[in-house]
Amino acid sequence: MAGVRSGGAALLRVLAVWAVSAATMVVLALVLPDFRLQSAHGDSFTRVGATAFLAAGAFGLLSALVWPWLVRALLLVPALALASLVFLLNGSLLLFALSLIPYGRGEASPQTAVIVAAAMSLTSSATSTWLAVRDQGAQRRRLRRMAPWADRRREPGDGAAAAGPRPAGTVFLQLDGIGYPLLREAIAGERPLMPTVAALCGTSHRLTRWRTDWSSQTGASQLAILHGSNEDVPAFRWYEKERGVVVVSNRPSSAAELQRRAVARTGDPGLLAVDGASRGNLFTGGAGQAALVVSIAVRRGKGERSRAGYFAYFSDPAHAARTVLSFAAELVREIGQSVRARLRPAGPRVGRGGLYPLIRAFATVVERDVVTASVVGDILTGRTAVYADLVAYDEVAHHSGPRSPDVRQVLRRLDGCVATIRQAIAYAPRPYHLVLLSDHGQSHGEPFESAYGHSLEELVRIGCGRPLAGEPRRARRKRREKRAETGAEARAVARSALHRPEEPAEPPLDPDARRRAPVVLASGNLGLVSFPEITGRATRADIAARYPALLSTLAEHPGVGFVLVRDQRYGPVVLGSGGGEHRLAGGEVIGPDPLAPFGPGAAEAVRRTDRFPHTADLMINSAVHPDTGAIHAFEDQIGSHGGLGGEQSQAFLLSPHALSEPVPGGGEPVGAEEVHRVLRRWLAESARVGGRTDAPSVP
Repeated sequence: MAGVRSGGAALLRVLAVWAVSAATMVVLALVLPDFRLQSAHGDSFTRVGATAFLAAGAFGLLSALVWPWLVRALLLVPALALASLVFLLNGSLLLFALSLIPYGRGEASPQTAVIVAAAMSLTSSATSTWLAVRDQGAQRRRLRRMAPWADRRREPGDGAAAAGPRPAGTVFLQLDGIGYPLLREAIAGERPLMPTVAALCGTSHRLTRWRTDWSSQTGASQLAILHGSNEDVPAFRWYEKERGVVVVSNRPSSAAELQRRAVARTGDPGLLAVDGASRGNLFTGGAGQAALVVSIAVRRGKGERSRAGYFAYFSDPAHAARTVLSFAAELVREIGQSVRARLRPAGPRVGRGGLYPLIRAFATVVERDVVTASVVGDILTGRTAVYADLVAYDEVAHHSGPRSPDVRQVLRRLDGCVATIRQAIAYAPRPYHLVLLSDHGQSHGEPFESAYGHSLEELVRIGCGRPLAGEPRRARRKRREKRAETGAEARAVARSALHRPEEPAEPPLDPDARRRAPVVLASGNLGLVSFPEITGRATRADIAARYPALLSTLAEHPGVGFVLVRDQRYGPVVLGSGGGEHRLAGGEVIGPDPLAPFGPGAAEAVRRTDRFPHTADLMINSAVHPDTGAIHAFEDQIGSHGGLGGEQSQAFLLSPHALSEPVPGGGEPVGAEEVHRVLRRWLAESARVGGRTDAPSVP
């Protein structure tokens, strides 16, 4: 009897979706001049309705039968042409469906057919979703349709965890850039900004703060979280003297090299090596399944599928149409918010032109939707471990500020992604634990150049006795344009999704230019200065002999918090204003302690970075306001991260009570490598512990 009722309900849903599609066709036929559903001599409304019903049925049947085969071909198409190709193929199916209607009653121009097909896909998808809300079986089928086609081929039970009773899987969802204090605010109150996360925190999960390394950015944090080591990653970008190159964490070739080094150092392929999936990350974590992963954008090893989730998602015309509309809406929203920011009488502002509106729309719409759908597919196919990164908040906060009105809607939508993933867990073929975490926070503040009228690079030139007055204006303008392309992760993910070539290395690799001037790089509010003419790590004496005024110029600048330099006698030394000096090797402090404003863990974080082989000759951290936590980014960013100061070093872990505490006794993990060890422990516990602790109740 239950089967009969289920079959009857399914038939009613099909009829309802069919009717809505037909009604959509009728409305579009009335509105669009190049689309008709009647003969040249006219027909009654009943005949037009019957024609629309036949056309909608033919179109739906063709979509159900043909699309699974078209997906195979779409997986071979370059990504740049994929979105338009989806619409063209969908329009072609509609034209074919219209040609099946007798007596030539259905007719549309090719351009109009694309519009009609997209509208029908959207309305039918929305209707099907609405009708499936109260039906468990239909809800599971709807979620399964979100899954990438390449993953749907893997039936539940495939893989290493298939034999016997199935242990729990684990989903690690990284909310990029959301710090611990911000999350506490977003889940507080009777009407929290992120209600799904608030519900988790209030019932099944515990919220824990963890402290990042000195390099508080995704490259260092995620490399350690996924591969167990971020040794010799001093910043987001740094200069390697022996090779004469700049390593940039989100450049595909650099990410691949960093991953290779980490694997060689640890002797382990990564956190996700056993039946794992990596989605939207800089690194694979050893996963065999990967989508939108930067480190394999250049070359892919055997078994690494870097495009399956991206391509298969857009092979569904409803997904493509909905995402295109949302993408356009996000562009309009960014333009409006940018205009309002320029009209504000006060507050720091940064440039939001160029490619930024497109990068923001990609991060907040395309990457979000594709990664969420990929995770849903991984859950419904029973994958053992999944790690996914949603970069939307981080991208918007860089340009608008960590707590600006612009980020509120982004946080709400990220909460919706968490809700969708929890819903998928309720229909998964195995129990799942859902762990939310961030890789760092964000600190606010006016950019260094805006606050003081010169960039860090210009300050270094002044300290080296090279005034800017003689520099051609064109060279200064080019340098500023280069700095405008900040190191947000979304840009790299977008380029890898479109298979675009890498951005050229920075700075220009001109040997003569390297000998003439220091290499100055920025990673949020962390600056790096290298002297290519000095072999190995430059000492304090080496620098003073060549540039006597440089160290004092930097240390005494009001926008600089401290400068790390290697002293030939005392080892690593931190210099600050007023003659302050902190000798890290012995802990001796002379004068005011430059590290005091940065908290009790600052000395150990700086000491660890000093041991790295590729730490720059000078490591410069901006000042921090003691009351507000405001910093000054050396990049063109209002919200930034990469060094010490403010909330950027305060990340979070939201973990199920069914798993052990991150640190026994309620302590806080320190450093991303310790977080990796915690996640390893939880994967081992998940293999033994069952129970669908993270799933919402099924209606």
